[in-house]
Amino acid sequence: MARFSEKVGYGLGDMSSSMFWKVFSYYLPFFYSNIFGLSLVDAGVLVLVTRIWDAVSDPMMGVIADRTHSRWGKYRPYLLFVAPLFSIAGILLFTTPDWGYGAKLTYAYVTYILMMTVYTAINVPYGAMLGVMTDDSQEKTVFSSFRMIFAYGGSFIALAAWEPLVNLFKAESSVATAWQYAMMVIAAACLVLFILTFLLTRERLKTVSTVSIGKDFRALLSNRPWWLLIGAALCFNLFCTVRGATVAYYFADIIGFDKVLTFSAGHSTFSILFYAGLFLSVGEACNMLGAVCTVPLSRRLGKKSLFMAVGASLFVLSVLFFFIPVSPGGFWLMLLFQVFISILTGIMSPLVWSMYADVSDYAELRYHSASTGLIFSSSSMAQKFGGAIGGAAVLWLLSACDYIPRTDEQMAAEAVLSQPASALLCLRLLMSFIPAAVAVISIIVCHYYPLTTRRVDEINAELKLQR
Repeated sequence: MARFSEKVGYGLGDMSSSMFWKVFSYYLPFFYSNIFGLSLVDAGVLVLVTRIWDAVSDPMMGVIADRTHSRWGKYRPYLLFVAPLFSIAGILLFTTPDWGYGAKLTYAYVTYILMMTVYTAINVPYGAMLGVMTDDSQEKTVFSSFRMIFAYGGSFIALAAWEPLVNLFKAESSVATAWQYAMMVIAAACLVLFILTFLLTRERLKTVSTVSIGKDFRALLSNRPWWLLIGAALCFNLFCTVRGATVAYYFADIIGFDKVLTFSAGHSTFSILFYAGLFLSVGEACNMLGAVCTVPLSRRLGKKSLFMAVGASLFVLSVLFFFIPVSPGGFWLMLLFQVFISILTGIMSPLVWSMYADVSDYAELRYHSASTGLIFSSSSMAQKFGGAIGGAAVLWLLSACDYIPRTDEQMAAEAVLSQPASALLCLRLLMSFIPAAVAVISIIVCHYYPLTTRRVDEINAELKLQR
């Protein structure tokens, strides 16, 4: 049984990763089109190309990590040595050079590819650690839940603090510089968190692959549960990315910069600004609540059944979101729906990571391939493909619907633009029917996933005899 401090330490790693990842997913498309100065089409191609490279590089890193041997284990050393590069790359990503358009576009490609490469180098080994910290399937779910609770905590902090940090630095500098300084603050925190993860965690299982790299890949490609879980996980990440990447645009052009939520307490009435950061950070807080529920719900329903039930609920709530009016009462209803949707996505994330651990055990039993890093890198690959497709799709759909980006001066003044009706409808669909359709696909794919609770128990029993 792992110590509580180790579970906390493991969680701190994804707190660091998620602070970066959520800022990238939710604000980077908006940054490129409204602050950095790229066209919507160029920004969409950039997001797609760089994240596809990032996704393809994940299995490469998984193979490298699987064959790493050190006194700290296979995967832990990467947390220590890559962490400084991780922070530096994030700062460079949100730096806007005073260059011509072509040079800036090249800079954007170089820094984004660098960031995603470094992210892979630290996040793939971190994820693979789940497969060697314990051999108990339920404890893996516990570790996964700690991971996601802290991940959502980090996301909550980053998203809640992002716009206040930008506004703080904007008072003394340009908008572009303010975004860079805000990322410096986040990057410093991420560095400390990954070092703490290295210090607090241990690798207990000593797994050695007895097959070649080529056989590892052939075994992976013939692994049916892996293919099905990849498809279901990709859809889930696509669902989250489409909604998340749309929020900044949705608030800027449908809700506005100056709307407030009002509530009464006794004889007093209070108002708080209803802005994208509040909406997103409330979602992250509710993600944490969902992650806490994952262990008891998965024990009661089974992982596969829980995945499908969550997907069905996300479909219903997403469709209903389309019909919420843009009004003071509607703002509260939007926030309520964000609470419910985020609790559900909070359940899903640790569930998927735990299911990947089961797929890794299945591969070890059937193919005698201790390719934990390769298996877990595939989960990161699905996440990034979902992010790539989702982020690019948002930008391209907005461009096709004649969305009008803001200039740097308009952003500083929080100018209200008159968007065409087609762009406004596109924003509403991106928050509702489009992610709902993706949720349906994830349910269909998961229906064919064969690793039920009973089958996983059988696999674990057989592995204990072999190890």
